[in-house]
Amino acid sequence: MREIVLDTETTGFEPESGDRIVEIGAVELYNHMPTGRTFHKYINPQRAMPEAAFAVHGLGDDFLRDKPLFAEIAQEFLDFVQDARLVIHNAAFDMKFLNAELGWLKLPQLPWDQAVDTLAIARKKFPGSPASLDALCRRFQIDNSARTLHGALLDSEILAEVYLELIGGRQPDFVLATGPTAKSGGSTDTAHWRPQPRPTPLASRLTATENDAHQAFVAKMGDAALWRKFS
Repeated sequence: MREIVLDTETTGFEPESGDRIVEIGAVELYNHMPTGRTFHKYINPQRAMPEAAFAVHGLGDDFLRDKPLFAEIAQEFLDFVQDARLVIHNAAFDMKFLNAELGWLKLPQLPWDQAVDTLAIARKKFPGSPASLDALCRRFQIDNSARTLHGALLDSEILAEVYLELIGGRQPDFVLATGPTAKSGGSTDTAHWRPQPRPTPLASRLTATENDAHQAFVAKMGDAALWRKFS
């Protein structure tokens, strides 16, 4: 199963009031394991950055002035996301902005049911407790010391760890190197990796002395000993 853990930074709270996306960060998971593939873009919002928003993410007018417009990265973003499940903290906020930007360009919008809201999951799992990303990091003892300001890629990487803890950690489908192999053009091989038998069995670590002692112990237990059925 392919999932994209995603976060955005914006100039404010309402796209219909002129606010725009200024950063998108996303991390790819496959079978709940990071594949190493990410998507990260800073975006020129074509408007001044309000002081309140700058205080949150530190992305100012001078820094964003030479960055691409959303129109220039929109198709690349859609190609990266495809139909993967979108894991987002407070999904309504990010989906609102993403679909507004896509809608202005007459591009396909992201279905709302494609998103999974980790904020809603946390509130249901821990009713009455703080459910911010920082609070969940404290709960799950996830190091977020690098998060002095909000940043879309860093936050999506942290959220990926939080999400795995919210759904029970990596144990349900833990497989080493499970990620699809990235190929040119961004396509992936989605065949499930599973461990195969060793071509040459490992040598026994049981010494001759230990084996003799075990056989003598089993002999004392008589013919009905279960060990005799498996030896």
